[in-house]
Amino acid sequence: MKNLNKLLQIRNLKKVYGSGQNSTHALRGMNLDVIPGEFLGIMGPSGSGKTTLLNCVATMIKPTSGEIILDEMDITKLWGDELSNYRGNKIGYLFQEFELLDNLTSEENIILPLSIHNESRKKMDMKLKRIAEQLDIVDILKKFPSQLSGGQKQRVAASRALITNPAIVLADEPTGSLDSKNGRILMEKLSYINKEEGSSILMVTHDANAASYCSRILFIQDGLVFHELRREIPEESQEKFYERIIDIMGQLGGGSKNVLTFNKG
Repeated sequence: MKNLNKLLQIRNLKKVYGSGQNSTHALRGMNLDVIPGEFLGIMGPSGSGKTTLLNCVATMIKPTSGEIILDEMDITKLWGDELSNYRGNKIGYLFQEFELLDNLTSEENIILPLSIHNESRKKMDMKLKRIAEQLDIVDILKKFPSQLSGGQKQRVAASRALITNPAIVLADEPTGSLDSKNGRILMEKLSYINKEEGSSILMVTHDANAASYCSRILFIQDGLVFHELRREIPEESQEKFYERIIDIMGQLGGGSKNVLTFNKG
């Protein structure tokens, strides 16, 4: 299946854990597309299949059936060197808990994906300089993770995810371990890179503030897409989009407990 207008196509994706009476259907025939340069958010209640979906795209887990087509390749059929190349070059992964190596400096953590694929030192330095400036972490490149704040760690992790210029960045609750200020800073940086560099981002989040930076949001429930929201750019403000997100979260069963104060600062 080829479609040059779609970067990522997910077709009838199913994931079943266990078997028989003990089976759990995490994904029940998921269908969605991501277009090049899109910032797509995935939201839904706990257990709805959000992280399972992301991990299938990342090839951390194998779906039970269905297709995941990125850049015209069905990644569910990749093995060996092709799978390694996909993980190293086609995707970048931004974890909630940073997943930085404590014995490496920020600089060494960021360039690790390039080192693994034997990139030249000159190219690594050029890419490092560019991404460090974009995420405002030039002054902490020689520091170890233990010397960094949570917000700094996540920006280092984001730099590592972006430095290979992947086809798509997968972000799993990127603001989940950050306070509101650092969460806002991170989302502003990701939004800037999405708009200025055309980086495609697929983000799973519970955070309505974080989701308001997206251009489109898919709400999923019981392993299927439940609803879609598109931000009307440039007419619709981020705050208005946030309010619409909150409305849908309430319909999904979150009620007032999911309502967060919108941070204008």
